[in-house]
Amino acid sequence: MTDAKTTELPTVRLRPKAEARAIRHGFPWVYSDELVTDRRTRALRAGTIARLEDAERRALGLVAMNTGSRIIARMLDRDAEADIGPAWFDARLSRALELRERLFDAPYYRLIHAEADGLPGVVVDRFGDAAVIQPNAAWAEERLDDIAAALMRITGVTTVIKNGTGRARGLEGLPEETRLLAGALDGPVPVPMNGATYLADLLGGQKTGLFYDQRPNHAFAARLAEGARVLDVFSHVGGFGLAALAAGAASALCVDGSQAALDLAADGARASGTIERFDARKGDAFAVMEALADDGAQFDLVVCDPPAFAPSKKALDAGLRAYERVARLAAPLVAPGGYLGLCSCSHAADLTRFRNASARGIGRGGRRGQLLHTGFAGPDHPMLPQLAESGYLKALFFRLAP
Repeated sequence: MTDAKTTELPTVRLRPKAEARAIRHGFPWVYSDELVTDRRTRALRAGTIARLEDAERRALGLVAMNTGSRIIARMLDRDAEADIGPAWFDARLSRALELRERLFDAPYYRLIHAEADGLPGVVVDRFGDAAVIQPNAAWAEERLDDIAAALMRITGVTTVIKNGTGRARGLEGLPEETRLLAGALDGPVPVPMNGATYLADLLGGQKTGLFYDQRPNHAFAARLAEGARVLDVFSHVGGFGLAALAAGAASALCVDGSQAALDLAADGARASGTIERFDARKGDAFAVMEALADDGAQFDLVVCDPPAFAPSKKALDAGLRAYERVARLAAPLVAPGGYLGLCSCSHAADLTRFRNASARGIGRGGRRGQLLHTGFAGPDHPMLPQLAESGYLKALFFRLAP
């Protein structure tokens, strides 16, 4: 791959009424209606690196272009003379690695969290000697080999997987593809976290195989779990359930629509030495909660961690109704004086809206409670303060009245 610096880069320019101040103050995106899109600009291949100028032709930095996306340009470097080559990638990876090594004593974490780590549209999760890259922007797809090479140089990982799935790639006009880029993989990878062992399927699992963002919320739930009967709804590979069992829960029932995920949860319970207290139930989460209520089942701790019901502003109203429904169905399953955890990974549903929807649902489920704790993603998922989308995860823990 030719370095961006070795050829003359094209120049793109903001429209006169575009808000250059936001870009100068750290906002990382330029929308399609903010850029002059003449014939030359429209002809730029997706992933092209260009120099961005304001309407007065003052340099703002280097951007990655995709004229087929609403986010037409993503800021790569505020130095318009930067060289987007191997040393540049090494520097970004090194800075991210230094933070994670300070935070964690074992190499299991999110290493790159997109814009917040200076690699827009790129996610990298590390699983010991293996890592999964999600190139969710056209420029990252174009420079995937460079990213993977820097990743191996800087971290020493020997196995690298590309996970090219998800809504973000569709918005960029990118195809779905998951494949092994380097090394070998002979099955799910064991991941130690919060006293439990999880099994992450890096090639066939959801997203990168494990949700590291919930680690601190798993830990908080575990503090409530000693001796408790636990229900983990939308459990995936047993995120909350396995942490609760490791903390001494009397039992944990994991509910998910994927049998493959539940099989991994069971394998994790077995690896953790807690399989005798583990159970699983496959099915639609809403239907399972209704069936449990009909059976009169109750639990001391119920946690619901659904997928993003409001992935965009257009889906917000329907998403909030879905979050309210989750809370309404979950609340009656909580034993008197027990605990209810409700989570949202929808960036369009801000904390206030999500909290209000959850409280309405609890009330309509015939319960009242006190909000004990509000949790967010762990520090390996840093926020870019100028980009609200990077602060997507919310977790609310309630104690419900007897």
